[in-house]
Amino acid sequence: MSRALALAERGLFTTTPNPRVGCVVARDGKILGEGFHVRAGEAHAEVVALADARARGFDPRGAALYVTLEPCNHHGRTRPCVDAILAAGVARVVAAMRDPNPDAAHGANRLGAAGVDVSFGLMEQEARELNVGFVSRMTRGVPWVRVKIATSLDGRTALANGASQWITSDAARADGHRWRARACAVLTGVGTVIADDPALTVRAVETPRQPLRVVIDRGAETPPGARVLQGGALVVTAGARNDAWPAGVETLALPDSAGKIDLHALMRELARRGVNELHVESGARLNGALLGAGLVDEVLHYIAPSVLGDPASGMFDRGVPLASLVDRVALAWQSVDRVGADLRLIARVQRT
Repeated sequence: MSRALALAERGLFTTTPNPRVGCVVARDGKILGEGFHVRAGEAHAEVVALADARARGFDPRGAALYVTLEPCNHHGRTRPCVDAILAAGVARVVAAMRDPNPDAAHGANRLGAAGVDVSFGLMEQEARELNVGFVSRMTRGVPWVRVKIATSLDGRTALANGASQWITSDAARADGHRWRARACAVLTGVGTVIADDPALTVRAVETPRQPLRVVIDRGAETPPGARVLQGGALVVTAGARNDAWPAGVETLALPDSAGKIDLHALMRELARRGVNELHVESGARLNGALLGAGLVDEVLHYIAPSVLGDPASGMFDRGVPLASLVDRVALAWQSVDRVGADLRLIARVQRT
């Protein structure tokens, strides 16, 4: 299963909106074939692994199949993996986790009914971590929201005059691009666009696709020449489109009752579009709005060994000061690592 998970990770940047899945066919401790799902519309991991076994000259009949996700049992862009497994005569299927997609689930039931020995739970947590966004979209109807922030040791993202390039090292920025590349979409606000003119594309690592770029812009104020709009983007407004924007820019009006952007509606819409992981690179105001709305799942925080001091900008602006520590947002540390000269902290919001 460890090998199957390593194979699944090869699809980290490519499988959107599908889950990342790896598979190994084995007998008597020997690997007969292996494979992973590369991208939507192409063969699933089980089919690739079975074909690989045959290409190596092995008959998978009677073998065990280790897969990171329950084999699918529905007709989508490809035939059900259960069909391929039964046709191959596999005797045993070990799946790390059940499929959270109700349309594709219950493959284990059909396999079991056909006499295949099926079990779950081996390295399940690792498999869930690999597909945290897919699980979120399937079970909650919203993407997994990861907020990326780069700060000085005293938690400042920029100087008071707005200068922010660059607080962290080249290594930290490249690492941030890897997280950007694995996301299905990158979200920012119009304030960040006006202040920094970011492209929000993946450049520091090789990737066969670029995530969807999404800009929250209540008043349609994004400059037509902004780099984030070049090549296409989705701009979410509270009203009409800016007619000066390039033709390739899609707009979506999602006003709430107060005339602001309905953030919950936006998350549901992104999930409908197949967004599993949403990577946020924005300023304190949007970060704070997402946090206050209960939409942030994870904070990806790079800390540089420097001090900027007041009155430099902070990380989260929730609009009003908290009256009590009871109202603070509780986090749980996931990891602390050295990246170049900086630290990378990953923490998750604790749900009650």
